[in-house]
This record gives sequence, C-alpha cells and structure tokens, in this order.
Amino acid sequence: MEKNNIQEKLDQMGLKFPAMHHSKGIYKKCLTMDNILFVSGHVSMHTDGTFIKGKIGRSLSEEEGKDAARQCALAILSSINEHLGGFDRLKRVVKILGMVNCTDDYEKQALIVNGCSQVFVDLMGEENGIGVRSAVGMGSLPGNVAVEVEALFELHPLQ
Repeated sequence: MEKNNIQEKLDQMGLKFPAMHHSKGIYKKCLTMDNILFVSGHVSMHTDGTFIKGKIGRSLSEEEGKDAARQCALAILSSINEHLGGFDRLKRVVKILGMVNCTDDYEKQALIVNGCSQVFVDLMGEENGIGVRSAVGMGSLPGNVAVEVEALFELHPLQ
C-alpha cells in the first residue's frame, strides 16, 4: 500500500481540525465494513468548536457557505483520524452527500458543497479525491448549522 501524506498536506496548507463535540445522538461517527468507511453527517464548525450557523441566501454569503462546507470536510477528517489512527488506509472518496441550510429560492447548493469537495481534491488528488456526490438544499439543519456533510470512503485493505 502506498503511504499517503494527508497529514503532511494538511500541515502545509495550515488547515486545522475543529474541536469536536460529543454528540447527543445515538450513532457512530465512523463505521468500517471490509474496505468501506461510512462517515456520519458532520456539521460546520469553526476550529474552536463553535458551530457555523445561518442560512445561505439570507444570513450567510456563498463564500461563507463554502467555508462552512470546508470545515465539514475537516471535521470528517478529524473523525477518520480518530477512528483509523491516521490516514494510511484512506484510499479514495466514494460518495459525498452535502446538505445546505438555505433559503427556499437558493439554487447553488453544488457551489457550496464544492468547499468540502475541494479539500479532498487538494489532499488526495483528482483521481482519489473526487467521488460521486449529491448537494441538496434543506429548510433547516440541526442547531441551525450552515452545512452538514456525510461521506463514504474506500480503504486500503489491512496488511
């Protein structure tokens, strides 16, 4: 298995994981089945752990929405790092579902979720960082967060 350098790239880019909260929900953040890693929805949080709240198209701009989606990617990576003990087994993005808290007439959800997708491309390259994806608008998200993203990854087999 080729060793990836995700942590090294994160450091070079100056990206930091957000301080993660303990969920009140009954679920696992990550679940591994064979060589597939399922990652539950991760919400937009600043590095200090405060939630990025608001509705795109009303209280948040598109750029703020993209930044919120980027923070979801970093939260996902934090949970993966905790679950797997690093990133060596992470092979590729399979699927991303991005949920955007937006006004009823907002139509650029895909642009917002690009903030998340771009992190994976920057860290894993186009071949492994781009998977299939859905980007949908929501009337609300838990705690009025701006974005929530869930993901599915392929893992290198255990050696």
